[in-house]
Amino acid sequence: MAQIIKVLKGTKDILPQDIEMWQFIEEKANKIFSSFGFKEIRTPIIESTDLFSRGVGETTDIVNKEMYTFEKSDRSITLRPENTAGVVRSYIENGMSRLSAPVKLWYKGPMFRYERPQAGRQRQFHQVGVEMFGIKQPQADAEVILTAVNFLKSIGLNDLEVEINSLGCPKCRAVFKENLKEVIRPYLKDLCEDCQERFEKNPLRLLDCKVPDCQQIYSKPEIQKVITSDFLCEECSEHYTELKKYLDNLDVKYSENKHLVRGLDYYTRTVFEIKSNNLGSQNAVCGGGRYDNLVSELGGEPTPAVGFAMGMERLISLLPEKTPSLSDAFIVSNNPVEAFKLAQYLRENNINTEMDLSNKKFTKQLEKASKTAKYALILGEDEIANKQVSVKNLETSEQKTVSYEDCIALIK
Repeated sequence: MAQIIKVLKGTKDILPQDIEMWQFIEEKANKIFSSFGFKEIRTPIIESTDLFSRGVGETTDIVNKEMYTFEKSDRSITLRPENTAGVVRSYIENGMSRLSAPVKLWYKGPMFRYERPQAGRQRQFHQVGVEMFGIKQPQADAEVILTAVNFLKSIGLNDLEVEINSLGCPKCRAVFKENLKEVIRPYLKDLCEDCQERFEKNPLRLLDCKVPDCQQIYSKPEIQKVITSDFLCEECSEHYTELKKYLDNLDVKYSENKHLVRGLDYYTRTVFEIKSNNLGSQNAVCGGGRYDNLVSELGGEPTPAVGFAMGMERLISLLPEKTPSLSDAFIVSNNPVEAFKLAQYLRENNINTEMDLSNKKFTKQLEKASKTAKYALILGEDEIANKQVSVKNLETSEQKTVSYEDCIALIK
């Protein structure tokens, strides 16, 4: 016997009994995002490696450790590890800057990162997200956060905690980075290997470290004094203050987290996470922020932008399991020709219909109908002769013999 080929580690089949939950989330995303004016975009799963090394940042763990990259025809190609860079590439390439601002886009689909599989996180995982281009004012940040909150509430998640922070602009952030390095330098040898590397390349990412020993060092008073300092320039400070006013007026409950930096290099000013109290330590279900320099860094005209992404696997892990839906009707008959005719008639009238294809006994067909459908449509010799069908409600056991036409009305 040939060896069975199994699914790759870190990937999963989405089986028929599970697919309704995925469709539920996708349908809610379409409904809520559309209500805010976002239009769906679908970008390729494979992109040029340069897109992510330039867009996501060469100092990030994603680019350094987690990307699936391969060579093809002397080109370096990468399976997308996230979708903001791809959407920005499409925005530039397709001339969307000529459209009236804001340009609002949303997406769904698989992403790929090589990391240790864990609860709610796989090597092939799926995201839904939004991106808004062309608005520099904090109203855009507030609307994107509100979009995320409304979507999460629409799928039944209410135990949410919104955390916000401002990373400032490159100008004011440069001073903060130097001050941070100065107070952390005496403890450099005690930091984890990743933090020692980040210290020179991207010191802001030090605050994103989850290693307990590093967190203990960063909690020291002299370091906390720098982290919590008001380093923002006047313009960035005003932007952040206005954002909080909008959130207050919209009744969006939030807290400020000075350690929140997110894991990607392209963020400027606003960053935010939405967390669920049901996920343990890895409890973020949504992450996003503003990235005003990314469009120009990827070759476009300077364009302010803000967005977020959510992992669908994590969302699903927080929701109660759905009972698989039943077909509307199951035809029970030993006359396959007439059963096919009736099935086609029902399907043309938007009735989801199944039938027996192996000519089993009536009792076996009824048994299958009771497990898979709401109604059993019994088509025996008498019914065929009279051009009728016996309709049995499988929940109440009530049964009526009616014409084909009345059968449609009875089921609907």
